[in-house]
Amino acid sequence: MDIAHIHNLFLQCQSVSTDTRKIELNSMFFAIKGENFDANTFAEEALQKGALFVIIDNASYFIDQRTILVENSLTALQELAKFHRAYLQLPIIALTGSNGKTTTKELINVVLSKKYKTKATIGNLNNHIGVPLTLLSFTKDTEIGIVEMGANHKKEIAFLCELAQPDFGYVTNFGKAHLEGFGGIEGVIEGKSELYKYLSMYNKIAFVNLEDPIQVEKTTAIKNFTFGYKKTDADVVIDTITANPFVVLGFGDQTITSHLIGLYNANNISAALAIGKYFKIEDLAIKEALESYIPENNRSQLLIKGTNEIILDAYNANPSSMAVAIENFIQLEKQNKVMILGDMFELGSESEQEHKAIVTSLLDENKAICYFIGPSFYKHKMEKHNLHFFDSFDTFVAYLGTLTFNETTMLIKGSRGMALERTLNFI
Repeated sequence: MDIAHIHNLFLQCQSVSTDTRKIELNSMFFAIKGENFDANTFAEEALQKGALFVIIDNASYFIDQRTILVENSLTALQELAKFHRAYLQLPIIALTGSNGKTTTKELINVVLSKKYKTKATIGNLNNHIGVPLTLLSFTKDTEIGIVEMGANHKKEIAFLCELAQPDFGYVTNFGKAHLEGFGGIEGVIEGKSELYKYLSMYNKIAFVNLEDPIQVEKTTAIKNFTFGYKKTDADVVIDTITANPFVVLGFGDQTITSHLIGLYNANNISAALAIGKYFKIEDLAIKEALESYIPENNRSQLLIKGTNEIILDAYNANPSSMAVAIENFIQLEKQNKVMILGDMFELGSESEQEHKAIVTSLLDENKAICYFIGPSFYKHKMEKHNLHFFDSFDTFVAYLGTLTFNETTMLIKGSRGMALERTLNFI
């Protein structure tokens, strides 16, 4: 069956699903094989739970006319998403980068929704399955689509661009994330710049932070709309930036007092502000939108527990995001400061030197106590009165039980696999 016919069936459905545990009534279910399961086996269950149609790629699981047999269910999902994107012909903003993608996407969405009917990637559904699901969530009512793109290897962003066909693009930054898959920082830059290559090829527009020399270098031959802190040649000039701990940003005659912590979030806010200006959102509406955004899901949240302030940034970590989080935390004007830092994953052969670099950066820091957790940090254990090392979360928790914190400001940061938000149960 060709994609055009599948698209006609899709238009009769309310949603798309790849998981029978979350299936919705009148949806289209794609039976996509995983590493440890064959979703074709769930075809009948999907129909029983209310799916209108099921896309399968194994004829053994054909049930009736509601079952659509294709050569490959994943490829069919991707091709349907590409077809649907062309069918809608709406403007799409794509964004990628090493850090801050999801936060920036959310900020762009709250700003643009002040004037337009927008739809954005839900959560971090930003890969070869998530991007198609995002595209298929757009409807004729959607006026602007916002698509987050994640990658841990080269050519992934290029592939996602072919599906989403963005009219605008923004790269948050080029940091030390997924070094194992990209083969080092140069690979990261090349991989993320695949978005720029697409924009250049189709004469589309890049949003550019003039404070980032890599963004500037990579977009010289692309149509662009720029922003920057005290960059008088930018299309949008940010006049003031402070963070203690919340980011406060001034532009024109407006001051934005955000609920985001850390100077590193100033770029995310600035990008959303600039994109809002490009799409003719009024300054006061931009201010209201950005001030209304409250982070969740362990991303730069400020929590109060007893007399303690806790900056919970435990959603993920890589050397770049860890370094800026530490730098921001150290400059906070607080008396009692504690850092709880967990191992950083997916660094490949550079893991040892990157963990060592974080430890070394704190050797001269005497105003904060730092607890390093995990085997990668533990390799660099040393004797220093304010640096403490634990080979596992359990050994850290056992030690934590001997301590009492009062009127203390804490930073909790580590890779997703460390799940350091568990620390909150023991403070």
